[in-house]
Amino acid sequence: MQVPIVRPFLGDAEADAVAQVVLSGWVAQGPEVAAFEKEFAAAVGAPHAVAVSSCTTALELCYRVLGIGLGDDIVTVSHSFIATANSVLSVGARPVFVDIDPKTFSMDPARVEAALTPKTRAIVVAHQLGFPCELSAIVDLAAKRRIPVIEDAACALGSEIQWKGKWQRIGRPHGFLACFSFHPRKIITTGDGGMITTADEPVALRLRRLRQHGMSVGSTIRHGSQRVVFESFVEPAYNCRMTDMQAAMGRTQLSILDKFIAIRRTLAHRYHVLLKDHPILTAYTEPDWMRANYQSYPLRIRPGSRLSQVEIIQHMLDRGVACQRGVGNAHSEPAYTNGIWTCGGEPCDPKLHAAGHCDRLRQSEEARDGTILVPLFHGMTDAEHDHVIGALRALA
Repeated sequence: MQVPIVRPFLGDAEADAVAQVVLSGWVAQGPEVAAFEKEFAAAVGAPHAVAVSSCTTALELCYRVLGIGLGDDIVTVSHSFIATANSVLSVGARPVFVDIDPKTFSMDPARVEAALTPKTRAIVVAHQLGFPCELSAIVDLAAKRRIPVIEDAACALGSEIQWKGKWQRIGRPHGFLACFSFHPRKIITTGDGGMITTADEPVALRLRRLRQHGMSVGSTIRHGSQRVVFESFVEPAYNCRMTDMQAAMGRTQLSILDKFIAIRRTLAHRYHVLLKDHPILTAYTEPDWMRANYQSYPLRIRPGSRLSQVEIIQHMLDRGVACQRGVGNAHSEPAYTNGIWTCGGEPCDPKLHAAGHCDRLRQSEEARDGTILVPLFHGMTDAEHDHVIGALRALA
């Protein structure tokens, strides 16, 4: 049996939805995108949602709408997919990396204040692997310093946190803006694509202009008008649009989001129960203030394990199970060993930075090297799940 790390859940419903758009003759950004935005906003409890071409472009547009650029600092995490850091560089800003809390794989709130500089223009948290960051302390600090919080929620659609005594979904947003991904590895997919949510209507309107060349009138308004309408281009901008074909697929998937999450949480619970006493790996336990969507399932390697990360992953591959190492760190990648980033607090040894290491990002490095990600996806069969568990137990 071969078990992939993920398998997109796509079928006749998605194919039919896309076919209807193709037959309609309107395939670019149009009525399906508008409907998807409305339904997405309702699903996460946000006043406004803006569809774009990817989560990476979503992050970049957020920085541009805030006027962030050359010479500015953005406090964020290194422990994330490279797009989080790349989006900062795309506007000319400098990433200031903060270490993670190992309980959440996300930004450690206790380390944020030391990372702030006079040039800090935003704090970008990443809800890694679908596990929400501990937001309240970060949002409170940011409010006192008048710094906007942006949530890289690429992995976190449907995840929930306790917020002021109530369960709320990531994306309301709890910061100023939140960005989501619809890549095939995410909870729902449109092939690729992204979404930005905000409670600020003027910001939402400007984001809609920025994604479409700075156009003053949207396509649906222009084409639906019974009177002559001429568009103008009010500022230099970009092409970051989502197609109606993507949106139609997304709407179909979004309609059963709750089912997807319930399946994932059931599979995660079974991993936790059956691997609770594993001698080499530690099952993940979520804090009581979060309900994760389990976009991925991490297993920590116990300290002093007789098997290395590479040996464990190879063991699984030999049994037909695709696994990955823990989430990567931007500061350890070749593209980031040239001094284009710094870390929170006082500078570290520049020789370590040049080698892709940082004492102040120790938890991030340990999480990458001491974690494996095992298959978990809605559509996973009982036989596939049993096979993965059997392979994991064979490690002992």
